[in-house]
Amino acid sequence: MNKKILKFEIDLDFVLIAVTTSLKDYRICYHINKCLNFNFTRVEDLKLDTHINGAPLLFSLYRYSWETTETDFYFIGNKGSDGYLVPEMREADYFIMIKNYIDDDDLDSMISCLNKLPEIVAAVKIDPKKIKSRENLLF
Repeated sequence: MNKKILKFEIDLDFVLIAVTTSLKDYRICYHINKCLNFNFTRVEDLKLDTHINGAPLLFSLYRYSWETTETDFYFIGNKGSDGYLVPEMREADYFIMIKNYIDDDDLDSMISCLNKLPEIVAAVKIDPKKIKSRENLLF
């Protein structure tokens, strides 16, 4: 009898940028909107069920979309109601997730612009495959 092994891999089809800053989410979104000519708007909080104490963890979530390329940008708080979205990256205050396609030149200029903001300590591209808790970023 032949055995077949089913291997399950999560498709991490997004780009992730870690942002470190001391500002509140709405303040840094204002600066990012001005710098990148975006229009991040607040949407319903990201809920993460941990099954630890029954109540889901809540993380602030903002969304912006490029209609021409159907690229979605999400600004997500790493520090939530009672924990971290990505616990192994506690130094990152926020993440910018880019879903669908973005050109490498556009991405590089975006990161460069973010790092020029005096309110941002650092903005760094992160490989989602190297994050242990990458399942928390799937929504």
